[in-house]
Amino acid sequence: MPKERKRDKIKKLFQNPYRIVVFNDLNLHIIKQIRFNARTLVMALVFAVIFIIIGVTVLIAFTPLREYIPGYPTGKMRQMLIRNVLITDSLDLEIQRRDKYFNDFRAMLAGETPPASDTAVRRKAIQNPDQVPIKKYDHDSLFKDEMAQEQTNLGINSGSVARGGVAGLLFFPPINGMITGKHDVSNGHFGVDIVGKLNSRISAALDGTIIFAGWTIDTGYVIYIQHEQNLVTVYRHNAELLKIQGDKVRAGEAIAIMGNTGKETTGPHLHFEMWLNGVSVNPEEYIKF
Repeated sequence: MPKERKRDKIKKLFQNPYRIVVFNDLNLHIIKQIRFNARTLVMALVFAVIFIIIGVTVLIAFTPLREYIPGYPTGKMRQMLIRNVLITDSLDLEIQRRDKYFNDFRAMLAGETPPASDTAVRRKAIQNPDQVPIKKYDHDSLFKDEMAQEQTNLGINSGSVARGGVAGLLFFPPINGMITGKHDVSNGHFGVDIVGKLNSRISAALDGTIIFAGWTIDTGYVIYIQHEQNLVTVYRHNAELLKIQGDKVRAGEAIAIMGNTGKETTGPHLHFEMWLNGVSVNPEEYIKF
């Protein structure tokens, strides 16, 4: 019985109509009255809550008001975060490239052989000078402008470097002779072996600075020259060195005498290497010996 009474009360609560009346307290004149029942009141409350949720979601998602929510980043802050992420990623790649370059260079100075997987380079990675496209112009004014620009430019090989990178440089043969050992990274041979006349002079391939000139057990008297474009040339097995560390040399200038020094030599010859950004490249692709 008590349960039935409660059910009847609940039914009456939802079925019975109600009225909200607003009247003047002085003269009891009715100003406004609203009729409703419990069912319509509950439905109205549900729709009101749904409308509020949708409205707040729209304001947060599509209007600048979301930036006033505590903890939500502003537009400038988001742009700054994205820019910082890109800069950090670029710095990380640059640091990795620099570390690899210095590790390979340190291995060269110590007379060690860098891993073949790190030093191998494809032939198409660097443009061959014979394949550099050359455009011909018949205009006299253009030729005069180029001549004037070359006369006012005090940099060495700056024009060719800007146009073609390393492939645009004019290399000087360190020695004229016959190549007896080819460049073969897979077998740990990172340069070419050149046999010339006895007591032939070794010349610098490009303008640069001597960064190492000394003796190693395996390769004898060695010279390293740092050039533009992160290029390093190496001259091994010399009989005598004509330059010391820190000297600046010009292309074609004598730096050593061909010899037969070091444990790894098989006779009088020059072992010549070229390293670009810490990667071994084939000298025959750039120099005609």
